[in-house]
Amino acid sequence: MEILGGPLFSVAGAGESHGPAVTTIVFGCPPGLKITRPDVQQYLDRRRPGSNKHGTPRHEADRVLFLSGLFTEDTDTLLSGPKLTVEAEGDSHQTESYQEGYTTGEPISAIVLSTSKKSRHYGQFSGESGEVRPGHTDLVKHYKSGGFVDYRGGGRSSYRSTITDVIGGSIARLFLKKQFGTVILSSICQVGKLKSSQSLETFLFNQTPTTGKDNQIEIADLEQIQQQLSQNEIYAVDARFAKQAGELIKQTRINGDSIGAAVEVVAVNVPALAGEPLYNSLKLRLMGSLGGLHAARSCEVGAGQEVVTRRGSENNDPIRQDGYQSNHHGGLLGGITTGNPLFCRVGFKPTSTIANPQQSVRKNLEEIEFNLQKGRHDPCVGVRAGVTLESRLAIELMNAVLMHQAQRIDSKNFTLF
Repeated sequence: MEILGGPLFSVAGAGESHGPAVTTIVFGCPPGLKITRPDVQQYLDRRRPGSNKHGTPRHEADRVLFLSGLFTEDTDTLLSGPKLTVEAEGDSHQTESYQEGYTTGEPISAIVLSTSKKSRHYGQFSGESGEVRPGHTDLVKHYKSGGFVDYRGGGRSSYRSTITDVIGGSIARLFLKKQFGTVILSSICQVGKLKSSQSLETFLFNQTPTTGKDNQIEIADLEQIQQQLSQNEIYAVDARFAKQAGELIKQTRINGDSIGAAVEVVAVNVPALAGEPLYNSLKLRLMGSLGGLHAARSCEVGAGQEVVTRRGSENNDPIRQDGYQSNHHGGLLGGITTGNPLFCRVGFKPTSTIANPQQSVRKNLEEIEFNLQKGRHDPCVGVRAGVTLESRLAIELMNAVLMHQAQRIDSKNFTLF
């Protein structure tokens, strides 16, 4: 069983790349949080195929429909979401979906239809003599499933499955924003050997002096930066780097190849004291969740790999009465949040599916020279990865917050009459 997050806030999903739809169930959201379809749709729009010219040429609308877990006594508003129509055995059945409402504490279910499938592109991978894409899951999943795997578009291993991550993460970030003013951002900081001259964390604090209560950054300032990110060639704070990286990705695609990337993800206005100290530490959870995303090959927290070259006197963050004076620890000490920004950097391998010839085998292990016949693929998976990293961070942080709160029992909350 695969569940993201948990045990108190978790997300489960189902659906393959070329299946009818991706379904999502979100467990553990406390009651009373207002959710609207546009709240979630804005993040799915960043994730969807076709959202960036440097991503896959596959275009999907990826409109989310909510089917449970929300309620408001204004049922006209509640039921004003898109209609869901099913035709079976000559009959047509239609029902409403939810447009907006308040969480009830029950599981929230959602569905996103897949309408731009070209399954005929994957005929070369079918059967025991089907060809294997180097770097892809074709071979291991074929034998793991006993030959019953859905290989179209990568099946369940497709990046399309991250629709579930984004829906669950959208709900988590709405909760965290309402309760703590937490905002989560990401920025592509490297494509191939080309590196950005600006760190997202440094950029944030140069652009947005802490002005709110408890030295928080104002949400309006953060939303302005988010808008600025979306206007660049790729999702990066450094506009010059974004333009150069866009050209590099474009040329890589023309050459029939793919290229790796690194993405920074930062949560600001983070509540302190969330997370556990050892086997369930938030550091462990984040490194596993972010580093476990499709094509990810590394996950660093705070200063990351750079700490190897430092001495303790250089790396320790000075502490005064108003808090930590620097953030080499990336917002986590002993797996527990300090209130400083959570900062991670994730490295992605080049997309496995490329047009150039490669040495490979058929599923029966006959050696071949592999040539891709058809398909639509991202030349750089990092281009669309940021919003999913943000979502996974939100899910893990929300679960840690609820775990911390569960240790603070108030008898007043257990009174009926």
